[in-house]
Amino acid sequence: MTTESNDDLARIGDATELELASQRDDGTLRPYTTMWVVRVDDAVYVRSAGGPSRPWYRHALARPAGRVRTGGVETDVTFEDASATAPNDAIDAAYHAKYDRYGPDPVSHVTGPDAHSATIRVVPGKWVAA
Repeated sequence: MTTESNDDLARIGDATELELASQRDDGTLRPYTTMWVVRVDDAVYVRSAGGPSRPWYRHALARPAGRVRTGGVETDVTFEDASATAPNDAIDAAYHAKYDRYGPDPVSHVTGPDAHSATIRVVPGKWVAA
């Protein structure tokens, strides 16, 4: 990864919130949805606080192209279903470390076994290792 890529990864991983938008079939973006975001090693993850039935989540997996913006970074991305492959214990720990200051109830919506099934890895090509 380049220094610019590492800087972008750090800014995205350090951001409190990430705005993401999935792409429609015609190539336009759906409205941005604000999410909590965590970084584990060189990967960035988001989870659907309302589970897999949330529209943004279904759209992101149905057409996994989109865009994210936060911390001065805006880039095209791919959304990958990580529900079966994500390091869930590490992601849970990252959510707790970053967001427990908001109290146990909000964090409980994105941690634990129920939340694991709604995990997406956000893959921007410009900062993902080849």
